[in-house]
Amino acid sequence: MNVLLTGCAGFIGWKTAELLIDQGHQVVGIDNLNDYYDVALKNWRLKQLTHLEGFQFERVDLDNRDELNALFAAHPLEAVINLGGRAGVRYSMENPHAYVETNAVGTLNILEAMRSHGIQKLVLASTSSLYAGQKMPFLESLPVNEPISPYAASKKFAEVMAYTYHHLYDFDISAVRFFTVYGPAGRPDMAPLRFVRWIDEGTPITLFGDGSQSRDFTYVDDIARGTIAALRPVGYEIINLGGGNNPISISKMIETFESRLGKKAVIDEQPFIKADMMHTWAEISKAKRLLDWEPQVSFEEGTQRLVDWYLAEKEWVSQLVL
Repeated sequence: MNVLLTGCAGFIGWKTAELLIDQGHQVVGIDNLNDYYDVALKNWRLKQLTHLEGFQFERVDLDNRDELNALFAAHPLEAVINLGGRAGVRYSMENPHAYVETNAVGTLNILEAMRSHGIQKLVLASTSSLYAGQKMPFLESLPVNEPISPYAASKKFAEVMAYTYHHLYDFDISAVRFFTVYGPAGRPDMAPLRFVRWIDEGTPITLFGDGSQSRDFTYVDDIARGTIAALRPVGYEIINLGGGNNPISISKMIETFESRLGKKAVIDEQPFIKADMMHTWAEISKAKRLLDWEPQVSFEEGTQRLVDWYLAEKEWVSQLVL
């Protein structure tokens, strides 16, 4: 297929682009390379892609309707994977307008460009953050009408607007809700890469809460595989992509990295942030049934791969702004 992949220099976008190319697809990747986090990491990921046959990069902003329409007009696209957007719960509290503009309005711009150019398949990145306060493990059928962060609210808008285009124009939509993605070249605003570097350097780890909060960690390659599997026709479905096992506490994650690095963490405990969730845990039977997908990389193997990557790339990764 000829696939438009937004957010191709992002963590999940980079790996998804690699796997799409491996599977023989043609990929037009777009990204605005914003400076929400250190652009050096985005440039590193992009460099891994630009030499691949079948990949084409264009710097385009989802907020810019004219740029998007020109892009759609210039390429014979068959499907869109929308991984572009603002990520991060805490920063959404500081800059909510950016999240609405990119995650909400940006998704609407994509849907309108698809409608104008006769493209009807969309894989939409959503989030486990919508499940705050619900009973675990989280089922896709749970009501998620009380988002506790601007980030979650912006993703809820994207899901709802995508449904509207499914209803009105018969779009085929897979809205995939990601659960705490980690792995090599992960986002520097997330705990895994930060904690690895801080433990290695002896820098105190800023821990919000007592470490008992837990996450359903999911390795980035597994998330990318599930995202690509979601290209198949489903009508309109919301699908969890997560580890599907008992969630792992932040304290356990720190202990794992301590063991991998042979060093002890220094903990700087700070108050828990209200916009954060205490626990996440995905029910993934729907992904197994509809997409024939389940995660393959264990937390033990995934954390080892992350540490190995960090040590191999330490010369420049140690200079990233966290």
